[in-house]
Amino acid sequence: MRKIIILLVTFCIFVSCKKDHQSQKIKNGVEIEKPISDMSIYNLPENWTNQNGENIELKDYKGNVLVMVMIYTSCKAACPRLVADMRNIEEQISTELKQNVKFILVSIDPEVDTPERLKEFSIENKMTDDHWVFLSSNENQTREFAAVLAVNYKKISPIDFSHSNIISVFNKEGEMVYQQEGLGVSYDKTVETIIAEAKK
Repeated sequence: MRKIIILLVTFCIFVSCKKDHQSQKIKNGVEIEKPISDMSIYNLPENWTNQNGENIELKDYKGNVLVMVMIYTSCKAACPRLVADMRNIEEQISTELKQNVKFILVSIDPEVDTPERLKEFSIENKMTDDHWVFLSSNENQTREFAAVLAVNYKKISPIDFSHSNIISVFNKEGEMVYQQEGLGVSYDKTVETIIAEAKK
């Protein structure tokens, strides 16, 4: 509940806390688009670049369960463990359900983590299937997004950051439904949440 409150407060800062007054699109009496809720990260007006050099917005992933973590590729301490956790979580999801899930790693070091570097990193870590996504943006947007995820990070040397170790799960509407905090913790609840949301 604390994380949901943090998420709402952050949206009040970065996104105007107003209802999306866009009407639902109806065709032949069938609803084909659902309005984005105030709690959805799809409200964030941000542009990102993926490991293939493609410009995307988070709302491009609407309809997928999102499993997100913030890392930097030159990290030698916590990040390799977070990456390992993401891979272990991914392995627990069936091939069928993975069609509705995106595993997204967001860089907190966009200056170093260019699309080319993120591509190399994905290959090095055998994370090249379509459900793996690596994103980077500019410093301001990265900071704003980190605040939404309640991730704190700080540059402590020219090549090192201290940062929170959090894996976040968002439902198909982009609303946060669970967070896994810490290193070496059980990811059973994370996997359970992903499976439940992907089946909806």
